[in-house]
Amino acid sequence: MLTARVLKILATAGVALFFTLVAVGNLIDYGSNFAFVRHVLAMDTTFRSPALMWRAIDVPGAAHAAYALIIAWEVATALVCWAGTVRMAARWDAPTAIFARAKAVALAGVGMGFLLYAFGFVVIGGEWFAMWQSQEWNGQPAAHLFLTVTGIVLLFLNQRDEELPYDL
Repeated sequence: MLTARVLKILATAGVALFFTLVAVGNLIDYGSNFAFVRHVLAMDTTFRSPALMWRAIDVPGAAHAAYALIIAWEVATALVCWAGTVRMAARWDAPTAIFARAKAVALAGVGMGFLLYAFGFVVIGGEWFAMWQSQEWNGQPAAHLFLTVTGIVLLFLNQRDEELPYDL
């Protein structure tokens, strides 16, 4: 029981660290990761099917705005996950109801990460902008990996915790 709580704390910290590193990387190496966003939005390395190309956005300002939104979401996700980690760690040995309330922030943070990859990269980037068609700018494998990891942590966090024995 206690082991599951510690693992939930550590799993949330892992997601928090991941999004911290991703956000910092995107800020430090803005140019290369901006190129990724720009090419996905422009759809310039897809099959260029006339039936889909009306979706393309080849406006640098729009690409910068989209990238800024992604980075802001990553930063917010990291901060909420860190807050959830701290809240759970402070209540690791509390009664189940109190620990469950502490988990709410962690669930929100990990959920934010899940939504970024589910909607931002799989649905919008992958399907709307046909990222899967690109040989050069296809982030689908990585997006699915990150979606899987955050999804597993989200499911694990959402599991009900048992009451702890009184003799800790």
